[in-house]
Amino acid sequence: MPSPDSAPESALSSPRSKITPERAQELYAAVLELLREGGYESLTMEGVASRTRCGKSTLYRQWGSKPELVVAALHGTRRMRLPKIDTGTLAGDLLEAARAIGEASGSDTPLMHALSHAALQSPELLCALREALILPEVAAIDAMVRRGQERGEIAADLPAADFVAAQLLGVLRARPLLEGRYADAAYLTRFVERAILPGLGLTAGAPES
Repeated sequence: MPSPDSAPESALSSPRSKITPERAQELYAAVLELLREGGYESLTMEGVASRTRCGKSTLYRQWGSKPELVVAALHGTRRMRLPKIDTGTLAGDLLEAARAIGEASGSDTPLMHALSHAALQSPELLCALREALILPEVAAIDAMVRRGQERGEIAADLPAADFVAAQLLGVLRARPLLEGRYADAAYLTRFVERAILPGLGLTAGAPES
């Protein structure tokens, strides 16, 4: 009779069961909820199985281990968290981005905190975390800055332009540590108006003709 410890290995050697895309999204959502609630170390396959009423053996057959499941959940829920923003001005774009990012901070920030330490120990998990939560926003903000440069709102070689994404996304992580509060939409809007735009030589109003 096999021991309980052999169950994951047996599951890994079995053909993967068919899970519908809809069911996979339910499982991924549960994984992220549990991460936000208790962190990476507290997450278990048993906990996911209980939350989703899914057999633990099914989880092991499909994903093999907790790290693989978390990576799959990050990739599977990856989306463009910034809407398509193009207000016609760089200042307007950054203010809209601040509002959009701030509205999601209540769910994104706990997830980032839950995974940060574990991600430093796992290159695969770090890569998934960056691809799911960080790189899409960086790319969107960088595109806003490039459009501003193309329109002549800021100089193409302005040094501060290289750090816009780092400032806006970095403060998401910093404010909870410094003040014990999330960087919500109101806070990020003020941050853009008072810290980022002045460094770019811009104001929140319409650009001068």
